[in-house]
Amino acid sequence: MGKQLSKKQQKAQVVPFLQDGQYYYNKGLKAYREQNYQKASKYFEKAVDLDPRDSVKLSQLATIYTDMGKYSQSNELLSYILDEVDKDMTECHYFMANNFAHLGLFQEAYKCATEYAKLAPFGEFFEENEDLIDLLTMEGDDEEPFLKDPDDLILKQDAAKSLLENSQFEEAILLLEEIVKEYPEFWSAHNNLSLAYFYVGEVEKAKEYLQTVLEQNPGNLHAYCNLLVFYYYERQDEKVEQIANMLANVHPLLYEHRYKLGATFALVGYYPIAYKWLRSLYKQGFEGDDTFYYWLSYSAYFTGHIAFAEQMWERVIKENKSKIGLEPWNTKDNLHQLNAASLSLEERLYAIFMAMQTNKLADFKANRLQSQIEQDFLEAVLSENTDGKKSAGLIYQITNALFQNGKDNELVMFSFHVLLKAYNMDFSLKNVLGWASALHYVWYQEQHEAISQSGIAHLYGISVSTVGKYVKIVREIQQDTETAKV
Repeated sequence: MGKQLSKKQQKAQVVPFLQDGQYYYNKGLKAYREQNYQKASKYFEKAVDLDPRDSVKLSQLATIYTDMGKYSQSNELLSYILDEVDKDMTECHYFMANNFAHLGLFQEAYKCATEYAKLAPFGEFFEENEDLIDLLTMEGDDEEPFLKDPDDLILKQDAAKSLLENSQFEEAILLLEEIVKEYPEFWSAHNNLSLAYFYVGEVEKAKEYLQTVLEQNPGNLHAYCNLLVFYYYERQDEKVEQIANMLANVHPLLYEHRYKLGATFALVGYYPIAYKWLRSLYKQGFEGDDTFYYWLSYSAYFTGHIAFAEQMWERVIKENKSKIGLEPWNTKDNLHQLNAASLSLEERLYAIFMAMQTNKLADFKANRLQSQIEQDFLEAVLSENTDGKKSAGLIYQITNALFQNGKDNELVMFSFHVLLKAYNMDFSLKNVLGWASALHYVWYQEQHEAISQSGIAHLYGISVSTVGKYVKIVREIQQDTETAKV
């Protein structure tokens, strides 16, 4: 017994000696080679805590942060190395330039890249640095960076993204057209402009912008992913298969690109490869939003990983309670179309509705329509259905009445958003003019337009009290409150 205790004591003395900074550094390298970035970052953080002035360990942790999409944290470490540890570690300038570029801070990226070129004209990354500078600049008569006012571009880009997220497509198109004109090689704006045109039913124009990107920036992943979605909408199966097979052979390094690839494959129903990319991001510690977990849950469920799909769905509901009822296993009454190439059902119905208005409904007749309400809605649009028994027919009647009176695409998009919530909450939609008048009134009030309930009542030929009743219901739905059903 005494000998055994002695051995344990000897062993206990060895452990603290081994677990120094180098010990955790080696463990971190092993996890990094296995692409387990979350685990690797924890080991490297421990290594840095033990050796806070070791530039190699610090730079390796900064690289891990970059791979995880934590660009600001990476730059904090790189700045610390240059300011406090080793000012001659010139490659930090190149790494910082890359991080700033990912953050959209192009002016700062340009400064760091040119600093690296000055300090290390033949350094280890001089070729990569030259490529980065080429991306950040466009030689003109004045040979100045093409992003003369990067802050202006960043503000406009954020504003355009917000407009798209809020379904204000016409405003988004105007702003994105302006960005494309001022910054013709800013491909993100081209891709977003293409999406905006697609949402308003101008499919061919949307494709033209993608083709421009692919001609001048071959291999642009976002453009190919968007084109795949467009072809899926149109049921051009051969082209869908062609692009999907090509993208299946792409192995991007950036988190953003892996996410885009995984989500796109999930949207078009290629669940095995979608699961591969989204699951790998999850394992590497990627902290996504509710949309990320949404597609991860769907791709897991339809590849047989039921328990994991249920686990991920809990994350979806934690982030966004409005997704309750859209579970991948709840297909019977699910509002979401399993294989539909759209970001949401309301956008899908909007696209069908606007295709009818622009005489392009043939593009959608052959589409894969997975949810019953979507099939019923298309049937209603095709036959101008007046069947009060089907909710989809009533939704069509309400939105059509709105469009005839308002001629406002954003108002129609707003109506789909509210009406689908009303449908999901079991509200009756039978009073078509009541719903249409209330949606019309609430929308224009939110746009700060001068409008009265009596004026709306006159427009729709109903009583002011009916308008007021449904205005109250619409506002309750917007607040997601539990109300008495009509």
